[in-house]
Amino acid sequence: MKLASLHHERDGSLVVVNNSLDSYISAKHISLTLQTALDNWSDCESELEILAEKLETGVVTGLPFNQSACMSPLPRAFHWADGSAYVNHIELVRKARNAQMPESFWTDPLMYQGGSDCFLGPQEDIIVADETWGIDFEAEVAVIVDDVPMGISAKNAKKHIKLVMLVNDVSLRNLIPAELSKGFGFYHAKPSSSFSPVAVSPKTLGDHWDDGKLHLPLKAVLNHALIGQPNAGVDMTFDFGQLISHAAKTRPLCAGTIIGSGTVSNIDKSQGSCCLAEVRMLEVIATGNPITAFMQYGDNIQIEMHTTLGQSIFGKIDQTVVPYKNPSS
Repeated sequence: MKLASLHHERDGSLVVVNNSLDSYISAKHISLTLQTALDNWSDCESELEILAEKLETGVVTGLPFNQSACMSPLPRAFHWADGSAYVNHIELVRKARNAQMPESFWTDPLMYQGGSDCFLGPQEDIIVADETWGIDFEAEVAVIVDDVPMGISAKNAKKHIKLVMLVNDVSLRNLIPAELSKGFGFYHAKPSSSFSPVAVSPKTLGDHWDDGKLHLPLKAVLNHALIGQPNAGVDMTFDFGQLISHAAKTRPLCAGTIIGSGTVSNIDKSQGSCCLAEVRMLEVIATGNPITAFMQYGDNIQIEMHTTLGQSIFGKIDQTVVPYKNPSS
């Protein structure tokens, strides 16, 4: 089952999309929005799956699916928490500045709570006021859960994963040091994130979804040049069950909460990287200085994942960086 939210008011209009991403049908008779469906998942899930099967088998006729008509599957969410499950990535960051990584990072996940009130659509521009802020993309995998009780175990947390999608966690790297030095976390350095056109049920991912991980390469292409395609299921220190359990340690998670994996990264760097910060780190380690520039106005980033047969699973995040024009200036 693949779900999307077409542009309609603030929270979109829920549709079911076929596996080849070329046809859709409205699901408004089941639920007007994805958030409402998640709030009532025990009632809506089977009806949505039946509709998806009818669309896939031709029992019902769909309309042509246009990814540019999509908002993020959840255009806004009650809760968005991003982890850093690929600890080798963190270790690399620290190595580049000759800092040791605490051993606890291998056993206790890092996580921050990001802004979730206005996600970008998968093909909306990334609007930034200043190029010098160090504009970067971060290609990640994310999951959407239903209601998760506080204190849940990692094993039981996996049962609450209802949908999987991709994310571009936009980061303004040059704003991060000053914010972290205050000891109070990210804010300005993390503008609106964007998510893939469709969210996919774990069952639809088949054997590629195993033990709370998605075992396929995640491709990041900047200005038509491949930056990397590391495998999201390799070197993921903490699976999504562990990340959800960590997020729910002291509070429950409401239906529609999104949990991100953090930048996908492999120890073997032969398949490249999923963010420019890692590219620059490797350059510092190799030569003493970063060579690759952060993103500039006009740069285009595309993030996508394919099956082993080359079929796009989630659709494409396809965004261009543009300057912000203050309407009051």
